[in-house]
Amino acid sequence: MYFIWSVIALEIRFNGLEALGKKLSHIKNMDAAKQIVRLNGAELNQKMVRNAHFVKGYSTGQTRRSISLEIQDGGMTASVKPNTHYSPYLEYGTRKMAAQPFVKPAFNAQKEIFKDDMSKLVK
Repeated sequence: MYFIWSVIALEIRFNGLEALGKKLSHIKNMDAAKQIVRLNGAELNQKMVRNAHFVKGYSTGQTRRSISLEIQDGGMTASVKPNTHYSPYLEYGTRKMAAQPFVKPAFNAQKEIFKDDMSKLVK
């Protein structure tokens, strides 16, 4: 269970997945885990959209509108990404343009919530 952003790869990986897998296998209903992935993916999507207000240069709002959420692996993976080819330049900047991060701040905030939600599920 992890989030992936394909252009700028940020993901959450868990150490000790074998132990987590054993605990999750004892849960009769995997729908709770899938719901946590789906809800955290939706929250990450909202945070990225909120952060995607660019004040430098010419802003059309295309990157903000292009951010999408895709649920994969039977509901166990949430992929949130902007679908503009220039989004890495906005996130990291260039030598002539300052960075305007919108993915990493949202991701860092959401990953802690996701970890807490998963911890509550397996306890």
